[in-house]
Amino acid sequence: MNMLHLAETGTVATRRRAMVDYVMNRGNVEIDELVTRFETSRMTIHRDLQALSAQGLLRRVHGGVTTLPNGIAESSMLYRRRRAMREKKAMAALAAGMIGPGDVIALDDSTTACCMVDHLATMGGLTVVTNSLGIASTLAAMPAISLMALGGRYHPTFDAFFGLMCEQAIGALRVGTLFMSVSAVHGVNAYHQEQDIVKAKHALMRSADRRVLMADSTKFGSNALNRLADLSEFDVVITDDGLDHATRDRLLDHGVTLQVARLCASDAVKL
Repeated sequence: MNMLHLAETGTVATRRRAMVDYVMNRGNVEIDELVTRFETSRMTIHRDLQALSAQGLLRRVHGGVTTLPNGIAESSMLYRRRRAMREKKAMAALAAGMIGPGDVIALDDSTTACCMVDHLATMGGLTVVTNSLGIASTLAAMPAISLMALGGRYHPTFDAFFGLMCEQAIGALRVGTLFMSVSAVHGVNAYHQEQDIVKAKHALMRSADRRVLMADSTKFGSNALNRLADLSEFDVVITDDGLDHATRDRLLDHGVTLQVARLCASDAVKL
C-alpha cells in the first residue's frame, strides 16, 4: 500500500467521523447540505452514507440522512449514548441500589443498562448475563464480575447479539433480576422498532425472577412498531422526574410500581 493510498484512506475516515458528528448534532440533514459542508461530490457523499449506514451509524431517508429513530427504525448506538445521559445515569444509579453481592443479574443491550456498569465494579461475587458486546467488553476487565456473554447474530446498530442462538442461550439460564429498557412507551405499553430485539427481550423477561424496566421520561408518549409488554408485567418501572403527573397517575392507577430518579438529588421516590 503506497503513501498516497494511506493518506486518502485517512482522509475518508476523518471525513466520515466528522459526518457522523455533524448529523448527530442536527438530527436530520439533506444530501445537498452535506455536499456543501464537506466540499465534495454527491457521489462521494453517497458512498460515505452507504458505508456509514451499513455500520448502523446513520440511517438514510428520502433526500437525506438521520440519526433520529422513528416507529420502525431505531437510532444508532452513538446517538443513543449521547441522548438523555443525565436521566440515564440517574436511573442507573437507582437501579444499581437494587443489586447485592452474589446476585445473578441480566443486562440487555440498552444504553441505559450500559450506564449501570460503573456501579458493578465494587460488587463482589456478582454474575452478569448480557447480549451487549459493549457491556461484556467492559465487564471482562473487572475480575470481581463473573461474566456470561450471550452469542448470536451481531447487530452493529445495537452493538449486541440477537437471533435464535441468543434466545436459546437465554432459555437455558435463570437470573435473579433483569434490567432492561425500551424505545418507546405509549399508554401503558412498552414498544420497540425491531422484531429480533423484541424476541430477545421477551426471552430475557421469561428467564428472570424479577423484571426492572428503565425508561427515561422522553420515551413516554412516543411509539414504535412492535409491542413488547404491558408495563404491569414489570416488577418495577424506573423513570426520571421529568415525567408529567398525569402520566404518573395513569401508570399508578394501572398497577405499575413506579420509582422516580431525581435529577436534582440522589434520593428516589417510590410511588
